[in-house]
Amino acid sequence: MKIRRRIGISPTQQAWLVRAMQAILAAVVLAGALTGAVGTVTNAGIALAVTFLPAVLERRYTLTMDVGIVLWITTAMFLHAVGTLPLPFLDFASAYSSIWWYDHVTHALSSSLVAGVAYATTRAIDEHTEYIVMPPAFTFVYLLLFIVAFGVVWELLEFLIAEVAAAFGTAQVLTQYGIEDTALDLFYDIIGGVLVAVFATAHLTDISDQLAARLDARRAQ
Repeated sequence: MKIRRRIGISPTQQAWLVRAMQAILAAVVLAGALTGAVGTVTNAGIALAVTFLPAVLERRYTLTMDVGIVLWITTAMFLHAVGTLPLPFLDFASAYSSIWWYDHVTHALSSSLVAGVAYATTRAIDEHTEYIVMPPAFTFVYLLLFIVAFGVVWELLEFLIAEVAAAFGTAQVLTQYGIEDTALDLFYDIIGGVLVAVFATAHLTDISDQLAARLDARRAQ
């Protein structure tokens, strides 16, 4: 059963939610540009660009994604971008700095996206070639190791960007809060990876099959 059926959200409602979040992100980019907030423009601009990636993939490569997956991608990008903004109902502090669980939720969502891409790609290659065989148990472990490695690289990137911004006196696009925060980030990265490993077969198989079909078509040329 699709998640949307469990919570009662139709595909049309999901599409409207995607459009609403994209409109808000576009407004944030515009506001950031008008006020000269480089960090805001960068975070919201990248997030907005990623939300249009499914449409680009469909138009250029006929890779069709369920609207629920598009909503998943958009929600992750939206929460990250909005979390960096100074909000009036938080005394003009950001959600990242004021709400203790916010960073954990965004890390779990973002890592689940990365794990989802890894799963879809790996399964497509597994289906495409007879020389690579990845049993479910191995795939589960592979996803966890992949997401941990990606998480470590991301944390190092956050640290590097923070140090460079401090050295040059520029706005920080990403913020590093210390070793304890890094450990918690990696823990919630793993949570996101586990969720994908458990539910990927039900929700990402169609994308994997489309990727495998494209690989087969390319080999047949």
